[in-house]
Amino acid sequence: MTPSILAEPISLGSIADRLGGVLHGDPALSITELAPLARAGSRAISFLSDPRRAAQLADCQAACVVVSAKAEAAAQARGGAYILAGDPYLYYARLSQLWRSLTSVGGERFPPGIHPTAVVHPQAEVHASAHIGPLCVVEAGARVGAHSVLRSGVWLGQDCSLGERCLIQPGAVIGGDGFGFAAVDGRWEKIEQLGRVVIGNDVEVGANTCIDRGALDDTVIADGVKLDNQIQIGHNTRIGEHTAMAGCTGVAGSADIGAHCTVGGAGMILGHLTIADHVHVSAASVVTRSIAKPGQYTGFFPLSDNASWEKNAANVRQLHQLRARVRALEHLQTPQASDA
Repeated sequence: MTPSILAEPISLGSIADRLGGVLHGDPALSITELAPLARAGSRAISFLSDPRRAAQLADCQAACVVVSAKAEAAAQARGGAYILAGDPYLYYARLSQLWRSLTSVGGERFPPGIHPTAVVHPQAEVHASAHIGPLCVVEAGARVGAHSVLRSGVWLGQDCSLGERCLIQPGAVIGGDGFGFAAVDGRWEKIEQLGRVVIGNDVEVGANTCIDRGALDDTVIADGVKLDNQIQIGHNTRIGEHTAMAGCTGVAGSADIGAHCTVGGAGMILGHLTIADHVHVSAASVVTRSIAKPGQYTGFFPLSDNASWEKNAANVRQLHQLRARVRALEHLQTPQASDA
C-alpha cells in the first residue's frame, strides 16, 4: 500500500477539524486516499491550486476537492463535497503531513536516538530528541539541535552546527573542505579550510547536497532555508532566511544571498556576488553580477533546433564587431560643430 492510501479511512469532518477550511458536504464521508485531480477516485481528496485551471474540476472523480474562493463556482458546478481554503496548495502541504502521520509504519517516523551503525564522536553534541540515522558520521565539536533529523549516510563535519527541527536527507555532506588552492610553479597548494558551516532552525537539506565549510569565515545557512537534492554550496556563502533552491543549483564561494529568494533547477550563482532579498532566479540561469533589486531574473538563450542555434551562436560572436561598426556609422552621421 502506498503512503497516499490509508489503511483506515478518515472522515471529511475529521480532516476539516484538524486542518481548518470550510467544508461543504457530508462530514461523515470516508476518505482513504490523497491524489491529484487527474486520477482521484471516489474515495480520494484532491486539490486545485491554480484557479485558472478550474475547468479540470468538471472531470474530477474525487470525493472532495480543496479549492479557493476563485474556483468555488466550478466546485459547486461539479457537484460533490469541497473544502474552501485560502491557499489550497498550503492546505495540500498540511494534508500530506497528516497522511504521513497516519501511514507511518512502526510508530514515529524519526524516533529520537542514534542508530547503532552511526559514528558520533564523543566530543560531538547531539540533542536527546535528535535522530541520527544509519551510517551517519558526526565529527568532533559538531552540534545537532533539538528534533533535528540526519537520515542515512549524512556526514556532519568538525565543529559544524545544525539548529533545531532540521531535516538532512541521505548522503548530504555538511562541512566538507571548500575548494581552495593557490597556484605555485604549475601546481596547486591546498588552502586549509578553517571555518565552519552554521545552519539555523527549520532548514531542509536534500539528498547528496554538499555545503562546504568556510575558509576563514563561516558558511551560514539561515533559518527556514530549503535546499533540494544535489546542490553545491561553496565556502563562505551566506544564504538568508527562507530562501529555497531547486535541484542541481550551484553557488560559488563567498556569495551573499538574501532572504526569501528562489533559484530554479540548475541555476548558477557566481562567487563574491550579493543578491538582494526577494530575488527569483529562473531555472538554468547563470547569475554573473550582483542583483540589488527584488524581482524575477532570467539568463539563458532560448531553446531551438541545433542548426538554428549554431547560426545564432555564430551571429552572437560577431556582436562586438557589429556594435563597433554601428557606433562608427553613428559618428559619421552626427552633425559636426561649426568652426565659425
